[in-house]
Amino acid sequence: MRYPEFYDRYRDAIKNSWSVEEVDLATDVADLAKLTPGERHLIGRLVAFFATGDSIVSNNLVLTLYKHINSPEARLYLSRQLFEEAVHVQFYLTLLDTYLPDHEERAAAFAAVENIPSIREKARFCFRWMDSVEKIDRLETPADRRRFLLNLICFAACIEGLFFYGAFAYVYWFRSRGLLHGLATGTNWVFRDESCHMDFAFHVVDTVRAEEPELFDEELGAQVTAMLREAVEAELLFAHDLCGDGLAGMNTESMRQYLECVADQRLVRLGLAPVFGSENPFSFLELQNVQELTNFFERRASAYQVAVEGSVGFDDDF
Repeated sequence: MRYPEFYDRYRDAIKNSWSVEEVDLATDVADLAKLTPGERHLIGRLVAFFATGDSIVSNNLVLTLYKHINSPEARLYLSRQLFEEAVHVQFYLTLLDTYLPDHEERAAAFAAVENIPSIREKARFCFRWMDSVEKIDRLETPADRRRFLLNLICFAACIEGLFFYGAFAYVYWFRSRGLLHGLATGTNWVFRDESCHMDFAFHVVDTVRAEEPELFDEELGAQVTAMLREAVEAELLFAHDLCGDGLAGMNTESMRQYLECVADQRLVRLGLAPVFGSENPFSFLELQNVQELTNFFERRASAYQVAVEGSVGFDDDF
């Protein structure tokens, strides 16, 4: 094998198997009735984003990443990732069915890209970086390779590494208050999957950097930095939509600090200088740095990994 580390990631991913049927949403319905109107609005918007976000990821995975990442070992991992994205979509569709019993409300949420401005803006950001590569059949020139790198970095750092991390923060805010246990359980497993997806994509970037270092010049660095800044602003529009003038313990300004902190982490991972200098304001996210083999509320044992010895831990900083 030329890239055995990609094959190892594929084998590790196989061990991380879970199904939507394992997630118990029974108590979530009762919790929804306890929420304020503002909190229910937040949940509706959040579920709408989840239902559309992973579909965008899956499309890019099939139409762009699999086409141009032609290492057989890496394609094994990408094939597994596509399966995991399908499980995520099933989970989010189940959330829609459970949280939004009204058919018209559910249909509107499912079509969020068309009718919810804050989600439409995030989708536009994604398509702007992705569509330009989709029509390229082969990466023949350095310019083509740069365009692909920007697509891959957008996919890893902005979509999976920022948009979804922002969404997860809202889920864990509810969890810290003892609410929506089922959503938190499923999100734990989605979070672990997405962290692995992001880490794989960054490793592909590292591999390209080692083989073609001339592609990583100041211009590319400036483009990536501008991309992360733009992603933060798009996610802040979403945060303002969700939080309005602010909820108890969650507001747009706190989310700004959190997103800027995460964006700096992504820049540093890519070998670039941080630009925001913000710190994580959400103490409840520290729970994500502990090892856990059962869900947080210990309502039942839910082993996430199959046939794995030893412990499993969150290895990605918020």
